[in-house]
Amino acid sequence: SYGQLAIQGPEAEKTVESVLGLECKDLAFYTFKTLDNNEVPAILSRTGYTGEDGFELYGNHDFIIACWDKLIAAGVQPCGLGCRDTLRFEVGLPLYGDELTDELTPLEAGLGFFAKLDKENFIGKDALVKQKAEGLTRKVVGIELKDKAIPRHGYEIVADGKVVGYVTTGYNSISTGKSVCMALVDIDFAKLGTEVGVQIRKKVFPGVVVKKKFYEKSYKQ
Repeated sequence: SYGQLAIQGPEAEKTVESVLGLECKDLAFYTFKTLDNNEVPAILSRTGYTGEDGFELYGNHDFIIACWDKLIAAGVQPCGLGCRDTLRFEVGLPLYGDELTDELTPLEAGLGFFAKLDKENFIGKDALVKQKAEGLTRKVVGIELKDKAIPRHGYEIVADGKVVGYVTTGYNSISTGKSVCMALVDIDFAKLGTEVGVQIRKKVFPGVVVKKKFYEKSYKQ
């Protein structure tokens, strides 16, 4: 019954107001409002998953298609989920199935700040309290390759002649021009500056552990 359209990028606010005629300057990051759409429910939110400012529209198909047509006519560049994936990855935003799984805890994913261990109770609390007390054995980190080869999901991370982890997401970064990836590695190889290798087909390419944010976020708070 509904469609959704994301308008993302440094010019998102200006575009939504000038092209779609929707007031959005008043929206703070991660807030939304209901639109007066000829008595048809529609929502505009200042959300997205790209690292830049952006908005998402929710409404019936006629409304979403009309907005799409206006944006295309104004020269806005259309893109799909593959592009979105590179953009969320560049700023260290996790994706379920890659940096988040049912076998990977928030602590291992670097998202411990979402799990308030002082809360009275929540699903998984006992496991997280135990894991924190015992210490992590693995962790999601960033890795920058010293070559232009592209690390892909599932490729092995090697060091000291053994496999120490695997790539969760990897690309040649559009914004930085560097070959980078996020990877789940053994804790002994998670420290910044640690040299590791990425097994790409039959060759091991050297890399170094870096911060997961390869590109700085630019949200309007």
